[in-house]
Amino acid sequence: MALDSWSDYQALTESLVVAYDQSLLEPVQALTNGIVVASDGSVKVQEPFSVQAMFESTHLRYKYLHVGVQRIVKGEPLDTGAPETTLMGVPGLPRPAEQPVDGTPVFYDAVHEQHPVRVAALRQTVYDNTRPGIAWSVLIQAAEGSGPRLQAQAESLKQELLRDARMVLVMAVLVWLGVAWTLRPLERLRRSLRERPRDDLKPLDASGVPQEVVPLVDAVNHHIADHRRMVAEHSQFLADASHQLRTPLSILSIQAGYAVRETDPARMRESLHAIVAQLSRTRRLSEQLLALAHATNEDEVAAAEPEIVDLSAITRAVVLQYLPLARESDQDLGWVDARGESGSQDEVDDDVPALPVMANVAELHEVLANLVHNAIKYTPRGGNITVTVRREASPALAEVCDSGPGIEPERRDSVFERFHRDPAAGAVATQGAGLGLAIARGYARRNGGEIALDSADTPESANGGGLRAILKLPLAVLARVSAG
Repeated sequence: MALDSWSDYQALTESLVVAYDQSLLEPVQALTNGIVVASDGSVKVQEPFSVQAMFESTHLRYKYLHVGVQRIVKGEPLDTGAPETTLMGVPGLPRPAEQPVDGTPVFYDAVHEQHPVRVAALRQTVYDNTRPGIAWSVLIQAAEGSGPRLQAQAESLKQELLRDARMVLVMAVLVWLGVAWTLRPLERLRRSLRERPRDDLKPLDASGVPQEVVPLVDAVNHHIADHRRMVAEHSQFLADASHQLRTPLSILSIQAGYAVRETDPARMRESLHAIVAQLSRTRRLSEQLLALAHATNEDEVAAAEPEIVDLSAITRAVVLQYLPLARESDQDLGWVDARGESGSQDEVDDDVPALPVMANVAELHEVLANLVHNAIKYTPRGGNITVTVRREASPALAEVCDSGPGIEPERRDSVFERFHRDPAAGAVATQGAGLGLAIARGYARRNGGEIALDSADTPESANGGGLRAILKLPLAVLARVSAG
């Protein structure tokens, strides 16, 4: 609007200048038509008073006419000829900066008697027909004060600014009304949110909301749905944890009461041993509950920052840790590292990681420990467990393959649920809380990985099936250091 207003003002100013210049040129042209050479060889102006009267009929102040004549000597420049003689009007009007071409009017601004004036000038050459070679240069000028035209320009600018101010005011009111009307649904939405109870997690009503704001409402609803799911999971976790802890505490209470009432030292000692075993299982359950809460809390910051670690080395350490437990169960626990050999310590250790991954060491150790412990628990005596570390196109893989009963494909997803026990495992399933695989998957996902279950399909499997737990982690990029 500002550019358009300035353009309109410039166009109007040019129109005013042209109009005033045209009115100023009329007496000049009238005087030009009245220039004649008398019989005595002098130059005269016909009816000068009528032209002057017409020119001075309005705005008498600061209006001037001047007609000057100068004899032209053939072959000499005009400015070196005879001096100029004033035929009519006031002498001394400012002359144009350059000699105008005959018959072409020029307009210029000047100052006369300390007043700014606008001057129109026209030069005309007349010849004496009775005396060849004699010519006269006539300069006709009309001047008027610049005040009226400057006042007209200022008035036009004032009117233009007033029109623009009114238009801006109208536009501001329309925009304010339009925005206020359009945002009324958002104001209702804001009030409804402020009046909601803190535990109200229902989706926002997007009806009536401006189309441009619908994606924002959808995003908020998506966030509310995620928050509602998280609250539901936390509530379910607390309920499950309370239920799981209530049973061992009840057993402990009964065992303690029995021990208090028992008078036989041998049976009292037997009750105390049972209490100690139950306390050990309860402590294990509490530790698993804490680990599960840590593994499934996405907002919690890990105790240690992720770093580039060797998946092969960590897997080997876990296998060595659980080797005594596997021997107690008469199980063959072996491993194959990323180099394709179940070699010695000298063959495994190297300055360059065999399988570099970006992960938290403690959490990655917990993932592999749960997978190996789960395999030992469900593999029968005399069975085989093989832990393999290898590399695919992009991910690094750690596989725990056992010869246990396995899990049917349709039930493999459910075993990752917390407190889930596989009914096909029989009495073995009652020995744990059903949290191992849930904890393992939670930590794996925190480190950018995933756990999948598949059939072992090995000849050593007890029923030809077995179970293979596969941990997938993205490979880390090692910086190359050149030897110098």
